[in-house]
Amino acid sequence: MADGTRPARIEARGWGLRHPGRREWAVRGLDLTIDAGERVLLLGASGAGKSTLLTALAGLVDPSVVDTEGELLVDGRDPREARDRTGLLFQDPESQIIMGRAGDDIAFGLENRCVPGDGIWPRVDAALAAVDFPYGRDRPTHALSGGEQQRLALAGTLALRPGLLMLDEPTANLDPDGATEVRAVLARVLERLGATLVLVEHRVDESLPLIDRVVVIAGGGGVLADGSPRDVFRDDAGRLADAGVWIPDRPPAAPPRRDRPATETLVIAEHATFRYPGATVDAVSNVDLTVRSAEALGIVGPNGSGKSTLAMLVAGLLRPRPGSVISGEALAAGRGHEPIARWPARDLARRVGTVFGDPEHQFLTASVREELLLGPRRIGVDDANARRRADDLLARLRLSHLAEANPFTLSGGEKRRLSVATALATAPRLLVLDEPTFGQDRRTWGELLHLLAALRDGGRALCFVSHDRAFVQALADRTFQLGAAR
Repeated sequence: MADGTRPARIEARGWGLRHPGRREWAVRGLDLTIDAGERVLLLGASGAGKSTLLTALAGLVDPSVVDTEGELLVDGRDPREARDRTGLLFQDPESQIIMGRAGDDIAFGLENRCVPGDGIWPRVDAALAAVDFPYGRDRPTHALSGGEQQRLALAGTLALRPGLLMLDEPTANLDPDGATEVRAVLARVLERLGATLVLVEHRVDESLPLIDRVVVIAGGGGVLADGSPRDVFRDDAGRLADAGVWIPDRPPAAPPRRDRPATETLVIAEHATFRYPGATVDAVSNVDLTVRSAEALGIVGPNGSGKSTLAMLVAGLLRPRPGSVISGEALAAGRGHEPIARWPARDLARRVGTVFGDPEHQFLTASVREELLLGPRRIGVDDANARRRADDLLARLRLSHLAEANPFTLSGGEKRRLSVATALATAPRLLVLDEPTFGQDRRTWGELLHLLAALRDGGRALCFVSHDRAFVQALADRTFQLGAAR
């Protein structure tokens, strides 16, 4: 990969964007200049418009579909005309990997940029080497762990030799060790590439070595703080923390431990094993596990170790083969082994609330409010009570102002809170959550923690998957460790 890429310059002059069907602007009144070669950490509360700004800078916004105002420029040009100068790495690497082999995936982007055929493969090899990709071009992309997928997605972005490199929470889906490795790769790459960097990241402490400037944008519009990391986090720490911005070394307070009702075993997994169709190894193998009421169980382990699969087995959405996942309540009542996966859909929805790793996979309606009404209606809750539940959850999870919005237009953090709210709407005894703190700002992280702790203390069972060590430490009564990625 060639060194010395010419860095790009960014200018925003009174710029704003509003999504279709929304009254409120995602971003408004933004005045900002980022000089060529600067490395900027872009912060803001959940819903402040960070991802929206990156998407617009990448030239992926169509003004005929959304409302915009002001000017947004990359090297003095409309971002749509400067796509050859920009590269954007999304939160989820799977959303950027489209080919079956690693080398082909990188080559695809170069072909779309009309790179001559004899120049493609040297750039592919150089990009793979730049990110320390541990395999060759022919590695099947479906066989990569989360950290390896992120390295491949980064290699595909770097192969384009962007003057502006934008990273939207590049470590959000990675375990702590994988996140550390990706940041180390980024540090080396940035030294060689010389590109302007705009990084959105909630793991502020770990990101500081990569950046030289912090910009905090406000949800209502404009810039809350701008300066060196030292100055911003020294002079504005209290104000930013109150606004929901993550601050180094200032975690939200953990909820107090309260008296709880006696525990009751709700789920028993015995020798549970599951292999996906076409796979050559088990995703989960021979797991013995119990889930109890009035208790929070954290499932932890590296990317690719089977955490999400185990969560889906506990939730009754996958059926183990061999092994079993049965109802502890049925066993205690003398009804014998009652596999959870065989419960009728209405019974399952009444007893178990599930939050998927990707919140968009569970949205089925055109508005936030309708999402919250769907589950209660399906289990027979009358309309008045269903609406009361929906309004309560909207308020508790700071979504009331988005009640009529399309779920797919929400920010990542807002989508995650909505997915948690839909799981709570049916008042289940068991909550199964996959990465519940994904995309949350400091304030909503703390509120979500206190909400789940209160549910646990009131007698609900929580089974959650998380890479968030602070969250696990604050909430989990027990942890179940899965092994290395397969």
